[in-house]
Amino acid sequence: MNELLKLAIEAQGGLDQWRKFNTFTAKFINSGELWAMKGHGGTIDEVGVKVNLLEQKTSHIPNDQWHTAYTPDRIAIESADGNTIAELYNPRASFSDHVWETEWTPLQLAYFTGYATWNYINTPYQFTRPGFELNEGELWEENGEVLRTLKVKWPKDIHTHCPEQTFYINSEGFIKRLDYRVDVAGSVPCAHYLSDYKEYQGIKLATKRVVYLVDEENRPKPDNKIIVSIDLRDIKFQ
Repeated sequence: MNELLKLAIEAQGGLDQWRKFNTFTAKFINSGELWAMKGHGGTIDEVGVKVNLLEQKTSHIPNDQWHTAYTPDRIAIESADGNTIAELYNPRASFSDHVWETEWTPLQLAYFTGYATWNYINTPYQFTRPGFELNEGELWEENGEVLRTLKVKWPKDIHTHCPEQTFYINSEGFIKRLDYRVDVAGSVPCAHYLSDYKEYQGIKLATKRVVYLVDEENRPKPDNKIIVSIDLRDIKFQ
C-alpha cells in the first residue's frame, strides 16, 4: 500500500474497522451558490443520505414521499414504495455540452450528488480497490501548514468529478483539501476543504466541507464565494 495512503487510512479509523460496515447514513445540510445556479435552489438544503459502502449506490432522501437512486449507469427518482417516477440511463453522457452555468435537470442533480457523495464518504478507503493509481506529489503550504499531496487516478468504472485528483494530507494523516475539475460542469477547477473531523463508531470523518473555485495559482479566488458547503449530522455506520 502507498505509504501516504496508509497514513491517511490509519488516521481515519483503519481498514479493518472500515470493513465492519456496509452502509453509511446521515443528514446533509447543503448550501452555496451551485444549487441555485443549477436551477435547484432549496431542493436539497436539508436531506437524508444513504450510501452503500460496498457498491456504487447512493440515495438522497429529501422527504418521505420520494428519494433518488444512484448507480453509475442509471439515475432514478423513486417514490417511497420504490416505484420509478423518472429515470435516465448513461446519465454522464447527458452533460456532454455543459458549461459551468448550464442548469441541470432533477435527474442530473441526482446523478451529481449521487456520485459525489459516494466518493466523499468512501475516501480514502476506496483507494485500496483495484485500478486506482497513486503517487505522492510535491509538498504544499497553506495557512501556515505544510501538507503532503497524494495524486490519485481513478479507474474508469468508478464515477467521480474527474479522472485525476489531488489530496492534501497533514502530518497526522487527515485529508484537509482535495482538488478536482468538475467535468459535468465545464471542467471548472475547484478546491474542496475538509474540517471538523469527528469519530463515529471508530471512523473519523470530516463533518464540514466547503468548496471554492481556484485562481491560476491554485488558491481560492479572492471573492471567497462558497460554491458548495456541506455539514454532516446524525452520522451512523451499519
